[in-house]
Amino acid sequence: MSITRRTARRSARVLGVAAATTALTLGVAGNALACNIKEFSAEAKCDGAKGVITVTDKDPSGVPAVITVFLENNGADEQKIGEQEVKGSREGTVITFDEDWKPNAEYRIHVTANNGNRNLVDEDIKPNLTTPSEGCSKDESTPPATPSPSESASTPAEESPTPTSTPSASESSTAPADTADNEPSPAAGDSNLAETGANSNTGLIVGIAGALVVVGGGAVFFGMRRRGADSNR
Repeated sequence: MSITRRTARRSARVLGVAAATTALTLGVAGNALACNIKEFSAEAKCDGAKGVITVTDKDPSGVPAVITVFLENNGADEQKIGEQEVKGSREGTVITFDEDWKPNAEYRIHVTANNGNRNLVDEDIKPNLTTPSEGCSKDESTPPATPSPSESASTPAEESPTPTSTPSASESSTAPADTADNEPSPAAGDSNLAETGANSNTGLIVGIAGALVVVGGGAVFFGMRRRGADSNR
């Protein structure tokens, strides 16, 4: 039985469609297994008291990729931390960069992967990695920019020295009383005058002195008179 041309043409069409379908299926499957930036992730962790940065590659095709980590400063690369190669897996392959990161620091992680002459990935993991606000050490944290109002209120104000020369209210109220006590009262004045006046022994002493003067004067007079009488004899 011979095969007619029409039958041959039909057979060729069927084979062509099958081949195209197979190629398309393989192409879709290849694209599904190709390395993708979404299969990479990064995290800042602590290894004891030191910080590390880990990158996980969950590419099931296992295409080798190069991971480069940069420290950012105001949107620009400040320092290249390191570069490593990783081959992903469905479970995820993890690589570690020793980086004693500071709190709230920003890192850019760039991924490059190619399969032969075909460039599969040449992108950054988005968004950039920002480290936690608390460091791995207990005393390593971001200090507040300004003191809180409660801290300002709790700060004791400096005490100004109390002037010792300023009299208190009680001393001011008692000062006039002390002045009055130092001044002589009318009764005290009369008592002092009495002690220096007629009530004292001064009058008696003056009287005795006057009598002695009179007696002495009389004695002198009579003595002179007697001497004159004796001279006349």
